[in-house]
Amino acid sequence: MNQLDKIEIRHSNEGSIVEDIPEILPILPLRDIVIFPYMIFPVLVGREQSIKAANFASDKTKYIFLSTQKKSNIEAPTKKDIYSDGTIAKIVQILKLPNGLMKILVDGLIQARIVKFTDREEFFEGKIEVVLPELVRDHEMNAMERQMSQLFKEYVKISRNIPADTLTAYENIEEPDRKLFYAAANINQLIEVKQAILQKYTLKDQFYEVIKILNSEIDILKIEKEIDNKVQENISKTQRKFIIQEQIKILQDELGDDEDTTPEFVKIRDQIKKAKMPKEVEEKAFEELSKLKKSSPMSPESTVIRNYLDWLTDVPWSKKTKDNLDIKHVQEILDDDHFGLEKPKERIIEHIAVLNLVKQMKGQILCFVGPPGVGKTSLGKSIARALGRKFVRISLGGVRDEAEIRGHRRTYIGSMPGKIIQSMKKAGTINPVILLDEIDKMSVDFRGDPSSAMLEVLDPEQNHTFNDHYLEVDYDLKQVMFITTANVRYNIPLPLQDRMEIIELPGYLEYDKLEIAKRHLIPKQLKAHGLSNKNVQFNTSAINKIIRDYTREAGVRNLEREIASICRKVAREIVVKESTNGKGKSKIKNSINDKKVETYLKSPKFRTQRHEKTRRVGSVTGLAWTSVGGDILNVEVTIMNGAGKLSLTGQLGNVMKESAQAALSYLRSSANKLNLDADFFKNKEIHIHVPEGAIPKDGPSAGITMAMAMLSAISKKAASNNVAMTGEITLTGSILAIGGLNEKLLAAKRNNIETVIIPKDNEVDLLEISDKVKSGIKIITIEKVEDAIPYVFPTLIKSKSSSKKKVKSKTS
Repeated sequence: MNQLDKIEIRHSNEGSIVEDIPEILPILPLRDIVIFPYMIFPVLVGREQSIKAANFASDKTKYIFLSTQKKSNIEAPTKKDIYSDGTIAKIVQILKLPNGLMKILVDGLIQARIVKFTDREEFFEGKIEVVLPELVRDHEMNAMERQMSQLFKEYVKISRNIPADTLTAYENIEEPDRKLFYAAANINQLIEVKQAILQKYTLKDQFYEVIKILNSEIDILKIEKEIDNKVQENISKTQRKFIIQEQIKILQDELGDDEDTTPEFVKIRDQIKKAKMPKEVEEKAFEELSKLKKSSPMSPESTVIRNYLDWLTDVPWSKKTKDNLDIKHVQEILDDDHFGLEKPKERIIEHIAVLNLVKQMKGQILCFVGPPGVGKTSLGKSIARALGRKFVRISLGGVRDEAEIRGHRRTYIGSMPGKIIQSMKKAGTINPVILLDEIDKMSVDFRGDPSSAMLEVLDPEQNHTFNDHYLEVDYDLKQVMFITTANVRYNIPLPLQDRMEIIELPGYLEYDKLEIAKRHLIPKQLKAHGLSNKNVQFNTSAINKIIRDYTREAGVRNLEREIASICRKVAREIVVKESTNGKGKSKIKNSINDKKVETYLKSPKFRTQRHEKTRRVGSVTGLAWTSVGGDILNVEVTIMNGAGKLSLTGQLGNVMKESAQAALSYLRSSANKLNLDADFFKNKEIHIHVPEGAIPKDGPSAGITMAMAMLSAISKKAASNNVAMTGEITLTGSILAIGGLNEKLLAAKRNNIETVIIPKDNEVDLLEISDKVKSGIKIITIEKVEDAIPYVFPTLIKSKSSSKKKVKSKTS
């Protein structure tokens, strides 16, 4: 019905009457409320536009259309911000408040909707169409009415925000549509959910919507009530427990009974006695237990004390493992796990031998120093296995806080002991092997110096009273065997070096790598990839090719990766062939030779530098130490016209630049002795370049190499390309000792260099170097620069001083 004159409207108490409602009505936008038919609601109005609409309706016909805003936070709504469905209401009373607001009592009459808005500007006004849902009394309607009534009654009973007399008023209503809107008005739901009821235009649809909302709300309220009951139950239990504990404490104080009655305290007391702590530590533990008994279980202090007692009882105080002191057994395990490494193995055997005689020694601190991949960490595991001790590894790389070693004080939230005490708890015994990995990687910042905290740990004279900030009691570390590892010795602070026995682990020779690959790496990777020796076999030449052409390292990590890469490709071939021929039908055998290595690993990553017999002017080979072992260092010199300038390129450090200056000064001052033109530097520029310019280079040991390279360029005589050298040069031509001799000789051996010139001061170091390293190399020891000339320049006329001097050489 579009015409709104003489519409029959059912009122709550007046029966059915006919009222004249205009077709055009003022519209009042509401916030946070939906007005339903047959309900009387007070509405608070404050916007000027809404006040004008209410006054206009009150002065004219008393009728007004009530519609809800789509978003309540909009202060100045437009026509698009208002729902088109709402309720026609009659203004019963208007009350103007002192603060300028207006309180309007409205009586909802009938459901309606906006057809279109008029052009009135001072307030919203529109043409309204009445919605009269048809009421059909059938079984479905009766069933829906009954179900809605049951749900609404249940909703009111379990809801906390609806008064109980709401049900009384509901039961006095007879008409289904009035019941529907009464229930909808009393549901606590969102505006858009309630508005959906007015957007349905049949009573059945409206009943379905209300039933759906009630079902959803009842489920939510039941869950809320269940959660609330659980919370209240937990609170009641906690309160009851607290009250009972307080009563027990009062009774114990009255009776003077100090014995623990609660199972928790009895358990802690038994743990303290069972731990067999030193007397002063046990007294501290019982003191803390007494504090725990007197503190409230709900207090933060109670948790702190409980955690402290847990740590005290979990850390081992007397439990130890029995050492296996059979030297033969220890030697077998060390040899099974590692090939080579004779020096550290010998040191461990000596330690076992002493233990056989004295039964107990102060904790030994060994430091394994060597490049990555030579087996430092795994050697620590083998030592623990050989001795039958527990093994714990602590990574010190990047540690920069002293508290990580000594622990945090208990005053801090979340405090805990340091890594040492944590490791002891993890080991569970007082005599484990603790590996302090990467001790040269610790750093310092504003939080402290962890290396200083390590001084007490690694000092056998002090670590029997190690004091952790968290435990606050002395802990005995004297039976712990500490093993530390480092890549670079000079990065370890000197006070720490003084407390440790340094054992150098040099890089492996090709022979060592070949044996390690055969004994350890290949069986390990075959097992990891589901292969066996029956279907995959590596030839010796293939392993050597991997070592020479695909790896360039002091250790064996990259070698293991390349072997793993080959195993993966072989595994793929086997699976593909079996899927084609049938599983188990063809016995596939793979023999890995040189050709297959190139097939699987593609082109070689490194080229082996072969030293040709042809000699080159201005080019001399030196030896350098690197963190991954030794390497050769080519020095190239060229002379051109210029203004007496020395140029240095190749990213050289300050020390290396100074060595080049010293070498040039020596050559200029000794020109006559070396049969050189005294003015060779006049109007000339000497350019020294060290290839691989992207790699930084520094150190004094290239002094002899640069001197020989400049001598070759000045005399225009080619230097032997089969000789490498190392040594620091002085202005008088003396050759001083250098470091890293073992690594440098390894580099010479890898690159097939036959003759190596070293300082005479390093002759004593040759005794410490394995015969395998020295074999095949002619080692020349020199004191002066001119002593090297006969070996570097075989065709050059020897100077008088060098011809008279007998040079000692050593061939191994």
